Amino acid sequence: MKYAPLLLIALAACTDLSTGRPIGVPAIPPATEDTCNAAAQSALIGQDATALERVMLLGPVRVIRPGMAVTMDFSPERINFDVTAAGRIGRIYCG
Repeated sequence: MKYAPLLLIALAACTDLSTGRPIGVPAIPPATEDTCNAAAQSALIGQDATALERVMLLGPVRVIRPGMAVTMDFSPERINFDVTAAGRIGRIYCG
């Protein structure tokens, strides 16, 4: 326990005081920014997930189905399609 203050000082030295984030960790853009051009695909919401097979999407894409394990990494240029249990596209977002 006598080294705890030293550990806290060392960890604080690795933090950007203006943002509170660790140094070297990129900022996550606000959810309002359309960094992956998801708005252009909004017409797909409510359609059957097979509609994705007919659309040309350039860049990283992730289709998330119910119960599917997904990583928690944030990639602002990746477009995510949430598919409902009924097989319809329920949500489109960046990340």
